[in-house]
Amino acid sequence: MRGTETGEKGMTATTGGDPLLRPYRLRHLTLKNRVMSTSHEPAYSEDGMPKERYRLYHAEKAKGGMALTMTAGSAVVSRDSPPAFGNLHAFRDEIVPWLAELADACHEHDCKVMIQLTHLGRRTGWNRADWLPVLAPSGVREPAHRAFPKAAEDWDIGRVVADYAAAAQRMQAAGLDGIELEAYGHLMDSFWSPATNRRDDEYNGGLDDRLRFTFRVLDAVRKAVGEDFVVGIRMVADEDMATGLSREEGVEIARRLARSGKVDFLNIIRGTIETDAALTRVIPISGMRSAPHLDFAGEVRAATGFPVFHAARIADVATARHAIASGKLDMVGMTRPHIADPHIVAKVMAGEEHRIRPCVGATYCLDRIYEGGEALCIHNAATGREATIPHVISRTDGPLRKVVVVGAGPAGLEAARVAAERGHAVTVLEAAGQAGGQIRLAARNPRRRELIGIVDWRLAELERLGVDVRYGVWAEAGDVAALFPDAVIVATGGLPQPPPLEAGADLVVSSWDILSGAVRPAGDVLLYDDNGGHQGMSAAETIANAGARLELVSPERFFAPEMGGMNHVPYMAAFHEKGVRVTINTRVRAVHRDGNALSVTLASDFARGWREERRVDQVVVEHGTAPLDALYFALKPLSKNLGAIDYEALVAGGDPFPARRPDGAFTLLRIGDAVASRNIHAAIYDGIRFALRL
Repeated sequence: MRGTETGEKGMTATTGGDPLLRPYRLRHLTLKNRVMSTSHEPAYSEDGMPKERYRLYHAEKAKGGMALTMTAGSAVVSRDSPPAFGNLHAFRDEIVPWLAELADACHEHDCKVMIQLTHLGRRTGWNRADWLPVLAPSGVREPAHRAFPKAAEDWDIGRVVADYAAAAQRMQAAGLDGIELEAYGHLMDSFWSPATNRRDDEYNGGLDDRLRFTFRVLDAVRKAVGEDFVVGIRMVADEDMATGLSREEGVEIARRLARSGKVDFLNIIRGTIETDAALTRVIPISGMRSAPHLDFAGEVRAATGFPVFHAARIADVATARHAIASGKLDMVGMTRPHIADPHIVAKVMAGEEHRIRPCVGATYCLDRIYEGGEALCIHNAATGREATIPHVISRTDGPLRKVVVVGAGPAGLEAARVAAERGHAVTVLEAAGQAGGQIRLAARNPRRRELIGIVDWRLAELERLGVDVRYGVWAEAGDVAALFPDAVIVATGGLPQPPPLEAGADLVVSSWDILSGAVRPAGDVLLYDDNGGHQGMSAAETIANAGARLELVSPERFFAPEMGGMNHVPYMAAFHEKGVRVTINTRVRAVHRDGNALSVTLASDFARGWREERRVDQVVVEHGTAPLDALYFALKPLSKNLGAIDYEALVAGGDPFPARRPDGAFTLLRIGDAVASRNIHAAIYDGIRFALRL
């Protein structure tokens, strides 16, 4: 075995025998506990380099107590493996000092650092970077990235092998503790799979032939870095598809790698990632099974007797603890959970497991990456913004204030939490009988019920902080003024608004009506969504599941563009199963009464004279929300800043609340959908960044 559990002597009284907190020895490394963040690409790189933002992101997780953070997902070893989503450039010498800074920052907290290296193969595009052809064992196109690859020639294979070795040397020179080679939807495992390897040379045939490229790379890497450097492999051991790598062959590959003496650990994956639908079976989202491949990873560990790492929706400490205690894993990956809360281990060690901010499975993080953005947590606005937003809120050095927050949706709850952490006396006024706002509505979709964790966690924190939350209070200006606040935060959200129609706005119902249950789907339903997010899609899913006949109409080139590909999958599954008709590139112009039915006029942005009519029983619309801002405007003339915000000061530093009426009674601001229709992350980001500045 390359890895062993260290004895009880290596434990401190703090661990209390918790399996998660037991140290683990991997080759010459001692990992202080069993918790890690597996390799992933947050797309924080700049010019292909892991600069300050990238470093601070990993350093925060190190500060939070994990034993091992793996960077990059993946760092590319060759120029003809152009970044698909912000990948680091491991083929450039300039990366060494940047990675050295990152490693040093993590090592300060006794957190080991590794990096994942790869050639992306067909999982990228030819029309990026240097416009070089995409490379693969055979010319089999990957649906997700759509490139038709060039079949690798002998000289391609030779240079890529050399590129792996050179990249490994750079990682070692940077002071990293090891590397992980990616064999999961990329070039290396494309040689393994019958679905992607159709060669007629020595690189195809039996397993010896299909593993030839892998062992050439491992031999070159070991020669480059020597024996005193950890080398592992993140590998698919079962592609779970009829034409792909079978479970039997995948486990046999794992055995051969374990016996080879060339690797130190296996990081096990099950499934393929060549389509959005396949990707969600590998990396499940909300409403899907927790830890779906944990047992399989344990079977690989039993079959190989070798160190096994694994991550796939192990979202809570109890599941992670079970994975280690049951002997299924040696190191447990909690990657998305650490995006939600980088201090998981520290809270476990402090006996504050109940205070861990939960990963709610929204997968806003990954959807943003795959849509060309950077990873952001749906309800931790500090992740990726460590330079300006702290994960741990410190008490203010300035005067303590009396803060009134109106509205207990995500924006108001976050503002109240942060203001209270700063030491201010906070009162929350909420018109409804419970907190949550639109999140509570979104969680009515059974698949998305985990979203309520966003609310529950904040309510628990407000209780701990002694915040006064008052329900059933429809606050008017006089009610707020009677509390004599120093600052008022209006977080009253918004109400659904109809899209611009030539006629018939009084004949339609909103997505809110459907999700809340106030209106039941009836007969033939047309849902018009020109917002493009979860709201319309959740309403559509609810309508379809209720048995109504549904047509979803969108003016976009593809529907729900604000949502992201991974969250698209379960909606599309429901639409196919329920026979939902999807019509894109089409607008609803008007709705008219037609006897007991409704006549819907459809129009096109592309063909001006085109019109078409639909006769339906019900029209549902989704056009975002209009701000519920009457209270804000009533309070505005009473405030010191007259509601004004200095955006430059808000972003760059300084007082963002200009004194426009010095004799005013309080500072006033509004946040979240009380300003404009946006999303959960925007609301929470508003809440924390403004409350930090009070």
